[in-house]
Amino acid sequence: MNRTFLISVIIISFQIVNSQTKNFIDQPYLETSAKVDTLIKPDIIYLDILIREKDERNRISVEEMESKMIQKLKSFGINTEKQLTLSDLASNFKKYFLKQKDIMKDKAYELKVFDSQTAGKVLVGLEEIGISNVNLDRTEYSKMEELKLQLKFKAVEKAKKQADFLVRPLNQKITRAIHITDKYYETYNNFKGELQEVVVVGYSSRGKQEYEPPTIEFRPIKVESEVSIKFAID
Repeated sequence: MNRTFLISVIIISFQIVNSQTKNFIDQPYLETSAKVDTLIKPDIIYLDILIREKDERNRISVEEMESKMIQKLKSFGINTEKQLTLSDLASNFKKYFLKQKDIMKDKAYELKVFDSQTAGKVLVGLEEIGISNVNLDRTEYSKMEELKLQLKFKAVEKAKKQADFLVRPLNQKITRAIHITDKYYETYNNFKGELQEVVVVGYSSRGKQEYEPPTIEFRPIKVESEVSIKFAID
């Protein structure tokens, strides 16, 4: 008895769902899609820094170079406790045995800065103290979530405007949205150690005393939002 009742409920439920789907398809509607995009300037910049002992008679230890690096970064107003992190904890113990009593070490860091001017100062400042292995890793935009919502709103507005224009010559009008889908795209600059997405201007290899922070221009991040909407028409 219970089994028969359960089967009946399943059949009725299927009929209701099928009826709703049919009603959705059968009613007159207009489907339109719209896409909006924008370019934004990144406001978070990540730099990879590698400190490595040099194979020299008067070798400077990693610890000494690290201390010099931190002092230099602080001179630029960088909060090293919050903005500088070890990118690989294992790098603290990475060693290269060249001779029985000779050990070379390296240490990798990730530095976060918030504008291209500071990034330029870091590139020059670290080279002045003998740290030249600095690479641009990636850029980000801090208000991305807020921007997503703004673009979706504009895309829906654009889709509605398009729908209004399409039905106007037919002396019809759209009533309500009966189905909405949206897509979102963002293109970040993931450098992975390469300088393909950055232009450095004004950087010279003249005497260290004449160094000036280079003007770095980051390519903007492209953000897109796309919606597809089915409007009921009357």
